[in-house]
Amino acid sequence: MLTAKDVTCKIGNKILLDAVSVEFEQGMLNLIIGPNGAGKSTLIKVLCGQILPTGAGLVYYGDQNIRNTSISSLARIRSVLSQNIELAFPLTVSEVVMMGRYPHFTGKPAPQDEAACLEAMQFFDVSGLAGRNYLTLSGGEKQRVHFARVVSQIWYPVKECCRYLILDEPLTFLDVHYQFDFMYKLQELLKNKDLVVIGVVHDLNLAARFADKIILLHQGKILADGDIRTVLTKENILTAYQIEPTIHFEGENMFLHFS
Repeated sequence: MLTAKDVTCKIGNKILLDAVSVEFEQGMLNLIIGPNGAGKSTLIKVLCGQILPTGAGLVYYGDQNIRNTSISSLARIRSVLSQNIELAFPLTVSEVVMMGRYPHFTGKPAPQDEAACLEAMQFFDVSGLAGRNYLTLSGGEKQRVHFARVVSQIWYPVKECCRYLILDEPLTFLDVHYQFDFMYKLQELLKNKDLVVIGVVHDLNLAARFADKIILLHQGKILADGDIRTVLTKENILTAYQIEPTIHFEGENMFLHFS
């Protein structure tokens, strides 16, 4: 489990997160939603340790306080996909994916590092790109390569510890086919019950279709937190997005329409 307790984050006098407390459980797809400026990316940066909470707020990986955890030890159990996927150097795709294994070796990668990268590339269907210059890829291809990179980083279970995958807007460069494909692959990965997955998405229908738990942020606070029926109500969406949806169900599937 990953836990944030009373997390506040300020820049100058501007409050980006205001006393946010939330738990992210293993074996579940935890999705963070909210309008622009709600604090989604700031929360992701706090959760992954890129920035520390202002004041006494705490983040725990299991029972480990992130303030007392080294970056190197955290990198062996926690992988992060940021919004920025650009690289300045003409690396091959296989070299980019191997970057995910850097926390696990010094000097030369071990056979298990090579295997993790090969299996992650196969899982995300980018093995055919292995020898390509990363800079020549399309935006969607680059995104899928980075999926393989971040998942290779936590490919193997860790004894008596969860693994953590944190994704900041992973669907940005993908067409609709690969958006759904990626979400199905996350569900496949979550069959490993030691995995905690947290992601930021903008598409409310994708969140409704795939999330086990949704956290709705509004003005730096948690407006709602729970399953789709608890969070994706007309009232909550109107408050957060200033637009009222029409909601209907087909079986267990929820669909939101906006006009």
